[in-house]
Order: sequence, then structure tokens, then C-alpha cells
Amino acid sequence: MPSPVDQLREAVEAVATDAAATDAPFPKSRPSLERPRQADHGDYATNAAMLLAPVMKAKPRDVADQLVAGLTDRLGASLERVEVAGPGFLNLFLSDVWYVDALAHVLTAGDTYGAGGASVFEKVDVEFVSANPTGPLHVGHARNAAYGDALARLFSFVGHDVTREFYINDFGSQVANFGRSVQARARGEEVPEDGYVGDYVATLALEISDAATRPVDEVGREAVAMMVARARDSLHAFGVEFDVWFSEESLHPEGVRHGFDVLAAQGHTYENDGALWLRTTDFGDDKDRVIERSTGEHTYFASDIAYAQNKRERGFDRMVYVLGADHHGYIARMRAAYEALGGEPDRLDLLIMQFVHLVRAGEKVSMSKRAGEFVTLDELVEEIGVDAARWFLLNRSHDTTIEVDLELATSETSENPVYYVQYAHARISAVLRKAGDVRVADALAEGFPATGLSLHASERALIAKLLAWPAEATEAAERRSVHRIASYALELSQAFSAFYRDCQVVGVEPVELESFRIALSVATQRTIGRALDLLGVSAPTEM
Repeated sequence: MPSPVDQLREAVEAVATDAAATDAPFPKSRPSLERPRQADHGDYATNAAMLLAPVMKAKPRDVADQLVAGLTDRLGASLERVEVAGPGFLNLFLSDVWYVDALAHVLTAGDTYGAGGASVFEKVDVEFVSANPTGPLHVGHARNAAYGDALARLFSFVGHDVTREFYINDFGSQVANFGRSVQARARGEEVPEDGYVGDYVATLALEISDAATRPVDEVGREAVAMMVARARDSLHAFGVEFDVWFSEESLHPEGVRHGFDVLAAQGHTYENDGALWLRTTDFGDDKDRVIERSTGEHTYFASDIAYAQNKRERGFDRMVYVLGADHHGYIARMRAAYEALGGEPDRLDLLIMQFVHLVRAGEKVSMSKRAGEFVTLDELVEEIGVDAARWFLLNRSHDTTIEVDLELATSETSENPVYYVQYAHARISAVLRKAGDVRVADALAEGFPATGLSLHASERALIAKLLAWPAEATEAAERRSVHRIASYALELSQAFSAFYRDCQVVGVEPVELESFRIALSVATQRTIGRALDLLGVSAPTEM
């Protein structure tokens, strides 16, 4: 069943179609239907008259006057009045009847309210974190993990079939260097110049049996396996789980050779100076790329190509890569390789995460206890907790550098946005406990009359914010803008706080109004809880 907002939009377009006497009154774009910034401009505003004026060869305000009559007839008791403003905007003032019906629609949808809004359902692979297994996960990986996981949750919510994937870089010289570093520590020697430092290397040297005497490649592989296991544990504690842990080593040599064969069949590779090249310039890259050196050694890019082909053959409609801030140069050549393999470049999303700075008392700080040069994911969680960490890593766009205020993140005040939202959810639980389970169940089962209720402005504003949820979730998924969910959750919580301030819920008379306000509280709590869950943040019932 269409939402009340969609029904309103359909009414506007139907009236416009009748006025224009054509089945296509808007040849270029559909009319907007938006909440005005100022309350005295109505509940919703539309530019339908201005879009329709060229079709009808009339002045926009004259067209608007004609649409007013049509909307008044079509919407009936749902409409209080329509005003023409400015060059021809239509400001729609909706009745309490419309708002009561709108709440009933939200409640009928239940826990699935807002779900399934994707225009086309896709099988999506989201690859994120994919940290080198030669060091602990740090705060930059934490932002990547929070974002990738929340994006995957959001994709699932709007209807996509999602696979979460971690790509393990367990092949090549870095593994050997890691093994040499651990072995040097086990022998009490200095780490090689190109090796890995940090207390965690010394710890591995103690934990790997016979690390001082075993073959270095064995030491390297065992050290990598141990670091991957620790990454799993850290991510699990952070609320992040993966469906696939994909080993780069598994691509060698067959997977890489298969990728080369696919490129050759497409006619996009050539040999020069004994090396094998991919002609990425044919697809917008600034230069061609070596994929196999004259020595027969495969470049790192060869693994990327084989991995992309592997994903294509697993049948994904869309591949999302959540990349670190140092991957800007990677985008053009990866898009070129994907297209050279025969893929559609529009189905490849390469998203760059920006940096994270930790701040205390206005100063950038390091909390690292073990590594010195970076802050680990575990240390961040220990300092501010999972909920605060995920919220503050997600409440700004992924492509902007952010600062996490550690003192604010742990404060129990209204200035702390995650505390504010969680407190709103808990406050609703307290209201519903006061009403009692039986009374809440009766309010939801019996409903409330479609007419006769006189709503407070705060009730109308809260319902309007609830009605914005489906479009907000869908657009956040389409734009890969997870931070919009955090913004919405905060705005919805603020709308509830205003409602709670202005409107008594339990014990108000008549009983139909109490039922309505209980139901409105339930709908709000469900939606806050859903938004928090998409962010991977808990929704407490007590605080």
C-alpha cells in the first residue's frame, strides 16, 4: 500500500493530469513534494503548477489556482486548505484526519516500516576493512569497519541481497618481511630495516613455537593467521561480522592466470620489454599498467584483477569496495581493469574513507598503549565503548575527515548525540512501562478513531518526521550516505522530546487520545530502534 506521502504525491499528479488534459503533464521531471522550512508555509509544498505552466501555456499562478480546486475536491477531509505562494508554489495544509490515518499506516507496517525501498533489488558484495594482516586494526580501520557494516545493513534493509567480505592480503613480500620481523624478535635481534616494529611483533615471537629456528615462511604464515584471528575477535567485539574471509593467496597462480586469460581474450593485454601490460588507457587511466613483470612475478594489481573477476563469476550485480584514504590513485586503474574484464563500470562502487582524528580537551591525542604511532580499534572501544565509537565514526559523511571528541563521546548529557538518541528510546520504554503491557496492547489492537481527535503541533511534527523515514533510508542507501541515518535518528529523537514536553501520554483524557499517543510513542520507538540498529548501535530500554 502506498505511503500517505506517496498518496499525496499521486493526488497532485492526478489533478495535474486532469488539468492539462494529457497523460504526460510533466515531460522532464516529476513535481517535488517537500516539507517547507517554515511551519506557516504548510505541511507540504509542491512546484507542480510551475512545471505544468509551459504545457498549459498559462501563467504558473493561474495554473496553481486551477490545481487548488482539483486538490480540494480530490483530497476531501484530508485537506484543510491550499495556498498559492510566490511564483506559483502550492502550500498544502493537511487536516488532523490525514495525520491520524498516516500514523495508522506506520503502525500497520510494524517492524518492517521503511524497508524494501530499493527501486531494483541487487546481489551486492561489500568488501571492507581488508587490513593488511601485519599489524593490529587501528582507528582508521574502525571507521572503515563501522561504515562498511552499516552500509551492508542499510543495503539489506532496502531489499538487496548482501555479502560482507574481508580480503586478506596474505601473499607476497609483506608476508616474508613479517616472518623475518617476528623471527628477529624471537632471536633477540633487531628487526630488519624493511620489517615491522611494535610490541605486537614481540608478542607474536613469544606465542609462535620455535619462531627463532623454523623456516621464515612458516613463521610468516603463522603470524599472519594469528593476526587475522585477532582481527576477527576485534571486529566481532565491535559488532562486525563477515560472510567471507577471502585469501589473496588462493588466487595464485590459477586465479591470476585466469584473469590474464580473460583480459587477453578481450584483446586488452600486450607484451613490452618482456613484461605483460594491461592497456588501461583505453578505459580512462592515465597510463598502462604492468600486471606481470619480466621476471614472471605478478604485480599487486594482478591480484586485484583476479579478485574482481572472481567476484564477477560469483554472480554479484554490484561490487562495493570501501577503501582507505590512501587509495585515490587506485580508482582509475581499478575501474579500467573492471571494464577490460567485460564488467559494467557503473556496477563498481569504489568508496574512499577519509581520516579520523581523536580529540580530548580540544587537542589531538594518541591513546596507543602498545604501538606508539597509532591507536588500535580495541583501544578506542575500551576508551569510549562500541556504541559511541560507531556513532561518532558514522555521523559524518565517509568522504570527510572527522574528529572524535572523546570526552563528548562518553558524556551522559544532551550534548552527546548518541546518548540523546538512546535516552529517547529508553524514555519511551519508561512511558510504555507506566502505561502497562495490557494498555499498550489494547491501544495498538483497538486503534483510535479516524475523526474527532484534535492534535497538538508537536504530534503533527512527530508524525511528519516518522513519514520521512522510508524515503530517508532509501536515499541513504542510494547515495551510500550512512551518516544520514544518524542525522535522522537525532532529528526524530528531538521531535519526540518536543512531543513528550508538550503532550501528556499516560492518563490523558479522552481514552481515545491516550491510545493515539501510546501508539505514536510505539511507532517512534520502533523507528528510533531501527535507525540505531542500522548503525550498529544498541537501543537500550533503560539508562
